[in-house]
Amino acid sequence: MLGAVLLGLLFSFFLVFAGSYFKGRLAVLSSLVPISLFVYFLTYIPDIAQGEIIYENYEWIPSFGVNLSFTLDGLALLFALMITGVGSLVFLYTSAYLKNHKYLDRFYGYLSLFMAAMLGLVLSDNLMSLFIFWELTSISSFYLIGFNNDKADSRKSALIALGITGIGGLLLLGGAVLLGDVAGTYRISEMLAMRDVISDSPHYLLILLLIFGAAFTKSAQFPFHFWLPGAMKAPTPVSTYLHSATMVKAGVYLLFRMSPVLSGGDIWHTILIAVGAITMVYSAIHIIFRTDLKGILAYSTISALGILVFLIGIGTQAALIAAAVFIVVHALYKASLFLITGIIDHETGTRDVTQLSGLRKVLMPVAIAGFIAALISGGVPPTLGFIGKDLIYESTLHYADSAILLTGLAIITKILLFYGGFVAGVKPFMGKLPEKFSKLHLPSPLMWVPPLIMTLAGIVFGVFPGLIESAFAKPIAMTQAINYEEFHLKLWHGFTTILGLSAITITAGTVLYFTIKPKHSLENFIAKFDVVAPKDLLIKLSEGFALFSRFWTNSFQTGYLRHYLSIIVGFLTLLLGYLIFSDFSLNIDVSTLADLTIYEISILIMLLLGVLYVVFTKSRLAAVAATGVVGLSFSLLFLFYSAPDLAMTQFSVDTLTVILFVLVLYKLPKYLKLSDSKLRIKHRILSISFGTLITLLILRVLNEPKNTEISEYYADYAYKLAHGKNIVNVILVDFRGIDTMIEISVLIVAALGVFGLLKLRLKTRDKK
Repeated sequence: MLGAVLLGLLFSFFLVFAGSYFKGRLAVLSSLVPISLFVYFLTYIPDIAQGEIIYENYEWIPSFGVNLSFTLDGLALLFALMITGVGSLVFLYTSAYLKNHKYLDRFYGYLSLFMAAMLGLVLSDNLMSLFIFWELTSISSFYLIGFNNDKADSRKSALIALGITGIGGLLLLGGAVLLGDVAGTYRISEMLAMRDVISDSPHYLLILLLIFGAAFTKSAQFPFHFWLPGAMKAPTPVSTYLHSATMVKAGVYLLFRMSPVLSGGDIWHTILIAVGAITMVYSAIHIIFRTDLKGILAYSTISALGILVFLIGIGTQAALIAAAVFIVVHALYKASLFLITGIIDHETGTRDVTQLSGLRKVLMPVAIAGFIAALISGGVPPTLGFIGKDLIYESTLHYADSAILLTGLAIITKILLFYGGFVAGVKPFMGKLPEKFSKLHLPSPLMWVPPLIMTLAGIVFGVFPGLIESAFAKPIAMTQAINYEEFHLKLWHGFTTILGLSAITITAGTVLYFTIKPKHSLENFIAKFDVVAPKDLLIKLSEGFALFSRFWTNSFQTGYLRHYLSIIVGFLTLLLGYLIFSDFSLNIDVSTLADLTIYEISILIMLLLGVLYVVFTKSRLAAVAATGVVGLSFSLLFLFYSAPDLAMTQFSVDTLTVILFVLVLYKLPKYLKLSDSKLRIKHRILSISFGTLITLLILRVLNEPKNTEISEYYADYAYKLAHGKNIVNVILVDFRGIDTMIEISVLIVAALGVFGLLKLRLKTRDKK
């Protein structure tokens, strides 16, 4: 499984050097990568159908419990085949759709990177590695959505998508850390045994909210749904791959995978059912008000994702089976409709459904694929969509006291999805062909064969549902359902209540299709409510935050170093003052202190004179020299207290500091000119306050009982372990070497910044 993930990554890396060969006729060869992976995962079907679960583990960071652990069970296999199967057709489609595009190799690189990330995500058994692949899907999708980077709306859509899914990634990281801390492991398979411990944890609610936040943002649940319609600015292969079969289902996969670990409590079911129901109905209603084919498909995708979250929230075996089957149903018909939309846009130059009609006369194979896709989306027998729809109704009809409400919401949603599927898949091909489209021709088979394959698969799986049952449905039910019960998928169950509901759905959807025609007036009407839409509200919130940030920056980033130091020292003064005076006690046993010697008194006088000279001198260089005197005074104190190594370190550092100050101040005016007396008074008050608090803090430290264990350890082992006689240097370089290395790195970065500022040459307009 690691090899499968690496193959996609390596192919993406390979295109960096050999991508120019994949811009012409050889572009179709890129599909060999997903095809080979699809065949590879097909070979696992017999083992998975027998209930086997395959594990792989590779040590990565074992000290933190983070390893490359992979699991292949029914759920992972379903997603892996969907990722590679749809991916294979998308790769083939792209070779014709973006034929001779100057950045085709780059597009394939992003697509391969995304495919590898999605495979890593669905195969991961370690939450931390899952998080890494999760973020990699967000990054690669950012490049895919913003592929047409010469267009402002594409760049904006990519940024919004990255922002929303990026927030979800941060939430996932928080949830993973908390969950790993509670369970004592990051392996999802091991968390199953800790189910009760997790549910009884005081962090359980917070874990749920973090996981929900990650899933909802990734899978475009209300109110985070708005990034997905915006992402339709991407080329059609991106919309097909990311927004119908893979990326948007990552959040659904996360909920599906974590269901056996986190479900059981009412809060799990209540939140998922509520959010899923709102999303599926809200987005389905929006379909009526859209005229752009991609817009219609975008909102129907959001609605389908809402259905999946809704079913996972119900959580019964019937609901989980319905979700698994509907994942396949949605991938087949939605990917087909996206590819068909791409063909229409490619040939006619428009996606406006009000201008499209009669295209069956020039695009007959595409029309056939569109009609079958519409039948699948509407749940018309004998397609797999019919079975999926019946399973949804079965799961809602048997859900406790809310059966009628949940079933009603499901019926309304499916009716509207029926309408959307027929508008996108049938309407452009029916009616009279406009004169401007009469000379259109059928595109390359690489474009219309993929949607035909997927729609025909929808019929085959509908007629022979046992293929889905043994390969995915039963293995998923065995691992995800709490109490597994034997079941069978059938196309015909006799004359039942569910059949009646299905007939109502199909009839109502047909009536709706012939009654409501897509109109721009409807789209303009719904646009009036954008002011209260989540997208506009979030944009206003971000603009408000930008204003606050500008105010905050202008208040504190004045450009004066003394201002920055004042803020830092002032904050530390308040913090230290609170800590010291909140529990103030100062009892010094003077008898334990040694008598002052003439050497100490002399050094103290020299130190005070140096400080006073620094404060009152008006010469910069004199102030630097006096500062050196202060530092040398401390070196003498260390020397008299039998710490020659510390004295030498202080001497070296202080001397180097003085030299650096002189070099820095060399080209500045020799004399200080501080005419603002109020500023000097403020600085004096701040300095005296801070110095007083530091003095009190030192006196408090003298009262604390001494623990010499650490200092004795350093003294005993400095020479034995590090072979150094200067204990201070040994501590800095060996015992605390990592700290020192980080400090040096910070100084290097700061030095590079200063060097860049010194070399900066602004133009006149930039200076203003």
